[in-house]
Amino acid sequence: MKRYVFLLLPLFLAACGGGWNGSVQCAPYAREHSAINLRGAAASWWNQARGQYARSSAPHQGDVLVFRSTRRLPSGHVSVVRKVENSRLVLVDHANWEPGRVTHKAPVEDVSPANDWTRVRVWWSPVHGLGKTVYPAYGFIEPIVMGSS
Repeated sequence: MKRYVFLLLPLFLAACGGGWNGSVQCAPYAREHSAINLRGAAASWWNQARGQYARSSAPHQGDVLVFRSTRRLPSGHVSVVRKVENSRLVLVDHANWEPGRVTHKAPVEDVSPANDWTRVRVWWSPVHGLGKTVYPAYGFIEPIVMGSS
């Protein structure tokens, strides 16, 4: 049974921003639980945010961490930062990282050489630890509307 979960994982993760009609998706969850009002595939949020929201390579509580599109994450992924533990570790809330579930205060670790959050590892409950896979990320969208004072 466990083997089938790992084989199906990419299909479930692909549902983050796309056309899957499941009850829990990462993009709608992040929009509802942050001050970032973007739509569409999770990976598209980074470019959509340009000129609309501030973007950063340093985490702050309330930011949305945007994962790039990959073979494993065709639509990317988004997570809401709930707590910054240190410059390399944040706790996030996100939906559908574990298929069909919302995960609260999941650790995400920056493993990029420049400490710029372009490469991350994510908590994976089935192994009770950070997963082995390193995911590419764009960085953080801040809930600061551009052009406002």
